Amino acid sequence: MTIQPTPVLKRLSDIAIGKTVIIKSFENNEIFLKLMEMGCVPGEKIRVEQKAPLGDPIAITVAGYNLSLRIDEAENIFVEDLI
Repeated sequence: MTIQPTPVLKRLSDIAIGKTVIIKSFENNEIFLKLMEMGCVPGEKIRVEQKAPLGDPIAITVAGYNLSLRIDEAENIFVEDLI
């Protein structure tokens, strides 16, 4: 029997430019519906494309299109590394 390592969840705001991750969950239920309407749903792949010089906003690619998120929105999205 092999033991699978527990995935480490990170905040989208902490992901480096050029990295692709998978959405796992949201911390803030108030922003959940807004993010889902923009294509940010659990299981969806996200690629961090750019970050502004001071870190806010960040540009991502999700569901085939580009999206700009405020850093406080990105902090509410928990992701894990793409395997």
